[in-house]
Parts: sequence; structure tokens; C-alpha cells
Amino acid sequence: MDYSCQDWMSSLPEELWDVPLTDLAIPGSHDAMSYCLDINSPLVRSESDCFRLLDGVFYCFTRPAIFKWATTQDKSIEEQLSMGIRFFDLRIAHKPDDISNDLYFTHVIYTHVTVLETLSSVATWLESHPKEIVILACSHFEGISDGLHESFILSLKKLFGSKLCPRKESVLTLRSLWASGYQVLLSYESQTAVRHQELWPAIPYLWANKRTAQGVISYLEWNKDLGRPDGFFISGLNLTADRNYITMNPKQSLRTLTFSNWEYLRKWLEEQIPGSDPKSLNIIAGDFVGPLPLCSLVIALNQKLLRKNSSQNKKCY
Repeated sequence: MDYSCQDWMSSLPEELWDVPLTDLAIPGSHDAMSYCLDINSPLVRSESDCFRLLDGVFYCFTRPAIFKWATTQDKSIEEQLSMGIRFFDLRIAHKPDDISNDLYFTHVIYTHVTVLETLSSVATWLESHPKEIVILACSHFEGISDGLHESFILSLKKLFGSKLCPRKESVLTLRSLWASGYQVLLSYESQTAVRHQELWPAIPYLWANKRTAQGVISYLEWNKDLGRPDGFFISGLNLTADRNYITMNPKQSLRTLTFSNWEYLRKWLEEQIPGSDPKSLNIIAGDFVGPLPLCSLVIALNQKLLRKNSSQNKKCY
């Protein structure tokens, strides 16, 4: 594991401290918490009745397959932070028939760890890295009532306190966030968020839903031609396999699929440019961000902003 990027934001050249965060290249983790899925947990509520029946009858076959294809990361959230990840895709749910208010992360099945104990680890990490900014994107929220939403949001406010950047802040730069002591942008994909100024709306995630690197890149290039969204947005470098492919390839896994496509994805990634131009990228999220060098490659893209600013300054003289 490479921990050389654990303080990469504070290590950026001062010329980039006033660049909006929406113009920086930021490495992200897709389904960030899937490294700790509980193979014996129930299926999430959104799974079909047909698949539930299949899982019940052929449990010894379905569960290993679910585990192989639902696991997108293999490093803890603290390790991902220390390797440079600053955007986390967090899918949250309440287990069916659970009388407690505990929430878990999900990807087909539930995690071992609860949401609050995990985010407490994030808050502790941030204490040791006071100039690093994280974007936490909370979404899905299966089985969560309005009352549980409010209880969870109250817990988040207590946990992060003054580190939470309110959405009234219009232009976010490293310098402005450091001056205010803000370290957490909390995106919350629910109408409940409207009532809380500490919460930001959902961030668009460009998801190709393709099994090959060529398919993913074709989709992202098509979106680039449409022009970049306003504000933050995520370009997903993650691959997806349908159940037919999974059934026909029992020796494969999401890990083997990702690694076999990585070289093609890497070459495309190195050519990308952050910034405000219509075809620029912002947050770039992927799978297996520990063993694959996504973080260092994405962070290095910010050097192109330096060259661009230098070129523009020369034209002014």
C-alpha cells in the first residue's frame, strides 16, 4: 500500500489552493465499504423475490458468487483515506426486522460494521490530517423511515460538528475551507436533506453499467461531449457484470475482471484533464483502489492545472 498521498491536498502547490474543488481531480472509492460485507447477512430489500427464492434454495452456491461480485474494495476506510481517497460512495440501509436503529452499508448484502462506527473512524482520521477534505456521499437508504433519517442526521451533526461544510458555501477552495475549519462535505440523497443546511444534495455519478473498459470509456467520452455538469460530479471507472455473465463465468470475480481491464482504463485516465472546461473531469471513482494505483494517477492530473495556469499567465504579459 502507498501512503505517500495521505496528505496530498495540503501538499498541493499554493497556486492550486484557490482553485474550486469542483475543478480539481479527486480520487474516489466506488462502493467504499464493500470490503467488509457479511456473507451470512440477509439480502437487501430491493432484491427480487425470484432471486430471494434462488438464494434460499441454493445458498451454498449463491453466497460465494455474491461475495465475489459485490466486493469492490479490499482496504479499510482508514487505509483508503491514507492512500489518498477523498470521495466515498456510501450506500446505507436498515436491516429488515432489526429492532435497533443501527444502520449498515450495503451492496446486495449488508456489512459487518455499522455506519456510525465507521464514520467515527473517519472523524478520528481527520483530526490527524486537519487540511484534508473528504466528500461523503450517503445514498440508497433502504428501509429507513423519516424518523430514522432525522435520528441519523442528528448523529452525523454531533459526530462531525464544526467540520461539516454547510451548503450555503458557494465557492469551495482549499484555502477557504482551511480558513473555516471545514473538512467534510456530506452529500445526502434524500428529500430529508433539504431541511438541514449541513447536508449537500446528491452528486451526479456517471455510471456506464458496462462489463468492459472499452464500454466504460465510450460512455464517459459520450458524456464529455455533452459537457460537464455544474458543481461536483463523479466519473465511474467501475465495471459491471450482469447475472448471466456471472453464471457463465464461475471462476471470474469483479476483482479479476477489474484487473484484466485496468491497463486500458489507466491509459485513458492518464490523458484526462481536470478544470472547468466542458470536457474536464472532477471526481474519478474506481474499484480496488488499494492494489490499483488510482489515487496517485488521479492526483497527478492536477499538475496539468499548474501548466494550464502558467500558460494563461504568459498570455497576459
